[in-house]
Amino acid sequence: MYDCIIVGAGPAGGTAAYHLAKQGRSVLVLEKEPLPRYKPCGGGVSPAIAQWFDFDFSPAISVKADSLRFTWKLGDPVEAKIATEEPVWMVRRDIFDHFIVQQAQKLGAELRDNTEVTSIEFKGDYWQVNTANEPITGRYLIAADGAKGPMAKWLGFKERKRRLAAALEAEVLATVKDKSTIHFEFGLVKNGYIWNFPKADGYSIGVGTFIGGEPQDFKKILDEYARSFNVDIKTSKQYGYPLCLWNGKQKLHTQNAVLAGEAACVVDPMTAEGIRPSIFSGLIAAGAINEALSGDTNALEKYSEAINEEWGTEMAWAQKLAGAFYRFPSIGYKAGVKRPSGAKIMGKILCGELRYGDIADRALKRLIPGFGLKY
Repeated sequence: MYDCIIVGAGPAGGTAAYHLAKQGRSVLVLEKEPLPRYKPCGGGVSPAIAQWFDFDFSPAISVKADSLRFTWKLGDPVEAKIATEEPVWMVRRDIFDHFIVQQAQKLGAELRDNTEVTSIEFKGDYWQVNTANEPITGRYLIAADGAKGPMAKWLGFKERKRRLAAALEAEVLATVKDKSTIHFEFGLVKNGYIWNFPKADGYSIGVGTFIGGEPQDFKKILDEYARSFNVDIKTSKQYGYPLCLWNGKQKLHTQNAVLAGEAACVVDPMTAEGIRPSIFSGLIAAGAINEALSGDTNALEKYSEAINEEWGTEMAWAQKLAGAFYRFPSIGYKAGVKRPSGAKIMGKILCGELRYGDIADRALKRLIPGFGLKY
């Protein structure tokens, strides 16, 4: 019997496996796809995650981007250097996710990829995880199987607090002239933005909407945007996928099990950043389960409390900013992005050097007249 079984080998699952293995716990990671596997994602990673690990991420980084470029309907550009110690990391998720799992394996964690979980059963004080091959038992369970995974439902989380967002991304192989600049476009799509993230061998170009609204023709919008870079996405693979945006504090633990990563709905509702919050949840989950294995009967409850307080409090500000910005994007672009400090502030948030709580009150006052009287 394993100390912990982790379902899902994304950033949350890999991180939890690494830190549990580092504590000498027996860990098994189950992943339904063969690794390395592609995952649709812009692939922007905050370098702040480095503080949570003791290994070098360089082999998993495609390029580092130190500049941002914003546009409104392909014009009115704003460009800025990211005034941080370390630039934003641009990664390919197949390489990045597998790299973290490989570091966990070096510490003794086991991986069974190409292994789909078919059901789970609680046996009084441990979990039986059933796969197509055989049942496996573990004292604790981490559900890190993403936005579409079944684990949360199987664990009894029927109605999670989340806002489901939609995204479409194209992976384009191309010669990238400027690998140091991240591009954001705010005028062509309603209730969201378009991005172009450079990689060593091409672009990750995507569009997402984050606060609902009427359906939009993502393919048409993305095609128009890509042509501004002389790129034809019709010849590239395109991937539609959901995002589980944070939508309020909630219980993330149950009997001998926790939710982590997108299964825990931790994606930033303002930027749709998912990698850093997923890694953070995996880190905290590993700590909680290690404490539970050591006899702390309240450890999993403390996990829910930690995510809700340390991440959820920030995301409450992000929600308010997203609601104001995406409902009135032209005002947001003028009052936020075009301010001399606006782009640099966004860079610091993306790099993890600045928190929403540090700037949200002032930003909301600019976006919403009378904000201080309403909230």
